[in-house]
Amino acid sequence: MIDTIKLIGYCSASAMLVLMVMALVYVIVIPASDRWSKNYFITFFSLLTACVCACGVSALCYEKPELVQIEIVSCFIEALLISTLMPMPTPLLLHSSNEKIKDSKLARAVIILWGVYVIMMVVGQLTDFFYIFTPENIFIRKKWYPLMLIPLTLIMLLNIIGLIRRRKKLSRRYFIAFLIYLLPMSAFIIIHAYTDIELILFFGVGVCALSMYSLILSDNIMQAIRQQREIVEQEREIARQRAGIMVLQMRPHFIYNTMMSIYYLCKQDADKAQQVTLDFTTYLRKNFTALANEELVPFKEELEHTRAYLAVEQAQHEDMLFVEYDTPHINFSVPSLTLQPLVENAVKHSLDPNGDPLRIYITTRQTEAGSEIIVENNGVDYRPADDNEPHIALSNIRQRLEMMCKGEMTITPREGGGTVVKVIIPQI
Repeated sequence: MIDTIKLIGYCSASAMLVLMVMALVYVIVIPASDRWSKNYFITFFSLLTACVCACGVSALCYEKPELVQIEIVSCFIEALLISTLMPMPTPLLLHSSNEKIKDSKLARAVIILWGVYVIMMVVGQLTDFFYIFTPENIFIRKKWYPLMLIPLTLIMLLNIIGLIRRRKKLSRRYFIAFLIYLLPMSAFIIIHAYTDIELILFFGVGVCALSMYSLILSDNIMQAIRQQREIVEQEREIARQRAGIMVLQMRPHFIYNTMMSIYYLCKQDADKAQQVTLDFTTYLRKNFTALANEELVPFKEELEHTRAYLAVEQAQHEDMLFVEYDTPHINFSVPSLTLQPLVENAVKHSLDPNGDPLRIYITTRQTEAGSEIIVENNGVDYRPADDNEPHIALSNIRQRLEMMCKGEMTITPREGGGTVVKVIIPQI
């Protein structure tokens, strides 16, 4: 029966050792939210692994008279190592609460209590006040043995009180993680004061430590996900604000020229003046409506916006601006202010009143990659535009495409002169 109990103990200790080594490797490999937390848990599981090793040495020497000295030393090391795990939650609790450890009264009280326990251990080694080892190398507790565990019990109690006082500074997962470690460990120490549950104590420490680490790690992962989402939302908001500001900063000379064109057309061609006024109104309405669109809009609306803009430009540049549409595919959505700024960029940089007429070709098609928008012109080759241009910069369009619909935009020279801008909107 005794051999069976020993075998179970050895197997349990071996399983515990393997578990702690795996936990230690896991902590080393898996990235933590900060370097301090990573080093903390590496130290924690290293101490726990050393405790299990000391416990194994003690078990191998137990009841072997010739190894009594080794047994005494291993028991002392084992007790010292296991005691270090009691104040370990204190620095983590203070760090998680954004408190300085060196200035904390809790930390000082815990260190003092742990020092008292170490002194009592030394006394126990030098006297037979708390325990003794028989000539047969058997560990026997004395009636004052529970007294030696009072400092460790008080450490756990102080940590529980400190946790409750700081609960508002911690996330829910962190609070539960500390409770999972502190409450069972306090119960184990109290029970161990009167009953030998050393193996259960080791398993309890290991399981509680792993549970605490798992909850804290999951909380860190959730925080990282939330932070990433916040960053994405901030980038989207910045892109939207850029678009809004740039819409409001429409080229003054474009507005001026349009109004002057309407003024002269009122006498020369009243019907055409009305049409230009209607197109310009449509263009303005679409521009300002785009400010309120944080989601994708039907491509049909973008096309109407572009047609209105080009109609106004053609009214001002007769015989110098020609547009061809080949847009059979319009059943898809795009970020607002995608097509019209591309066309305006072509007019702005390629239309030369003293040169050849500018021709713009707008094409859409459905492909395996998704929906394609192609804007070609026969003007000058494309040169990268500065983000401080008065209208929407191409880099801003590319940024919104990537963030809002995983789209992409490429700009290449056109054969025979000019530029080709291709936008690909993946199928959703």
